[in-house]
Amino acid sequence: MKILTYSSKDFEIPFLEKSNNEVHHVKYIPDHLTSKTAALAMGFDAICISPADDGSTMVLERLKDFNIKYIVLRSTGYDNINLTTAQKLNIKVANAAGYSPITIAEHGIALLLAIKRKLIQANQQVNAYNFSLSNLVGTNLNQKTVGVIGTGRIGKALTKILYGFGCTIVGHDIQEDKELVEQYDMKYMDLENICRQSDIIFLSTPLNTQTYHLINKSCMDLMKKEVIIVNIARGAIVDIKDIITALISKKIAAYAADVYEYEQGVFFYDRSKNKPDDTVLKQLIDLPNVLLTAHQAFATKEALTTIADTTFCTINCWAQNKPSMHELIPALVG
Repeated sequence: MKILTYSSKDFEIPFLEKSNNEVHHVKYIPDHLTSKTAALAMGFDAICISPADDGSTMVLERLKDFNIKYIVLRSTGYDNINLTTAQKLNIKVANAAGYSPITIAEHGIALLLAIKRKLIQANQQVNAYNFSLSNLVGTNLNQKTVGVIGTGRIGKALTKILYGFGCTIVGHDIQEDKELVEQYDMKYMDLENICRQSDIIFLSTPLNTQTYHLINKSCMDLMKKEVIIVNIARGAIVDIKDIITALISKKIAAYAADVYEYEQGVFFYDRSKNKPDDTVLKQLIDLPNVLLTAHQAFATKEALTTIADTTFCTINCWAQNKPSMHELIPALVG
C-alpha cells in the first residue's frame, strides 16, 4: 500500500518507520492536509494525518477524486474529520484511540504540580542565583477536591493518580464509570456543582458540539477564586477570552494547558524568529498565572511507539482487506 503522511514531524518519523518495517511505501511530508494540499495525495492509496489536518467535507471530496480509500489518524481525537461525509464517500477512517491515556494524565499532573509548587518561577530564580523562598510558597494537592470533566480513558487514568495523592474526586460525564465510583470513591455530579465544589478542575473530555466552550464566564462565575483549571483535552473546550478575563480579574487562580484553540500552524513549530500575529496567545503567555505547553502531552517514547504500532496495525488490516478494530463508524461514535 502507498501511504502519504501529512504533517510529519522529525520526532515521530523514526517510530513510524520502525512500525512499518519496510512493508509499505510511505512518503512523509511536513505539509498540513488542506483543500490545496489534497492534490499531493494523487497516486496514493491512503493518507495518514494528525489533529492539525483538515478532514472537512470539501477536503474529503477532493481526496475521493484522487482515489484515496483510507485515512488513518495519528491521534485519539477525530474532531477534525467529518465521519459522516467519509462514510458517504466510502472512505474508511481509523484513529489511534487509547494509545496511552496514562501519558496524557501524567502530563496533566505535571502541569498542576508545576503551578501549585511554583516550579517555573523557582527555576528562574535559581538560574539567577536568587535562592529566596519568599515568593515560592505553594499549596498541597493532598485533601483537595478535584473535578474531572470527562471520565473516559484519560479521565480514568487521572482519577487513579489523584486518588493516590489523597484527593476527593468528583466527576462529570454523560455516562458514569462504576469502577471509578466503587474503587476510587468518585462522586458524579452536574457541571454546576463541579464548578462550585472543586479546588482543581481537569478537562479531559472530547471536543464536540456539546463541549465547545464548555468552560466559559458562566461556569467560572461559580468557581472558587483559588481554583486551578488544567486543560489536557482540546483548546476549544474553554472560551480562552473568558479564561484570560477571569485570570486578570482574579476570578480564578491559574490556568494550565497543553492545548490552545488557535494552535494550528503555531504548535509543533519553532516560531521564535517568526512570531505568530496572535494577540490572544501573547496575552495568555504573558500572564504570570498561566502555564502553557505546546501539545506535548503525548510526546513520550512509549506513546509514540504505541501510536505508530496502532497506525500500521490498521494499515496492515486494510491492505489484507480486513476490518480494523480502530475504525470509526459515525453510527457508533456519535
